[in-house]
Amino acid sequence: MTDDTYAPPSSGVAPYLSVRDGGAAIDFYMRAFAAQLLERYDFEGKLGHATLQINEGIVMLADEFPEHEAMIGNVAPASLGNRTTFTLNLYVTDADSWYDRAIAAGAEEVRACRDEFFGRHGKVRDPFGHVWSFVALKPHDAPAAA
Repeated sequence: MTDDTYAPPSSGVAPYLSVRDGGAAIDFYMRAFAAQLLERYDFEGKLGHATLQINEGIVMLADEFPEHEAMIGNVAPASLGNRTTFTLNLYVTDADSWYDRAIAAGAEEVRACRDEFFGRHGKVRDPFGHVWSFVALKPHDAPAAA
């Protein structure tokens, strides 16, 4: 990609995931979450960096590079026994359809979708160890007419 096709976000928070087999991760996120690949750079035969747009948000990812700890600074969940320290929340209009698509693409069920006090909610673990939560908020009641 050229520099004029994509500009990184100038505000907000963009999670940066560390994975093993970044190319496969990109393919999975495109199938499971309808991600759009905005940029990709390879480094030393691995995925050095990629930016994906998922549901109007930005997620960045790269292969882990334990030999470059000072430059990269993190490891993939596989290096932590397939555990992660956070969950990525996707706010969607239909949690069940997002959940079902992720499962069909190869995600593992953490918690099936169910009704909660705030709306519909379910969780999956992707094949790279990251946990994703699908949240469809309840619509707020319209204010009473005066």
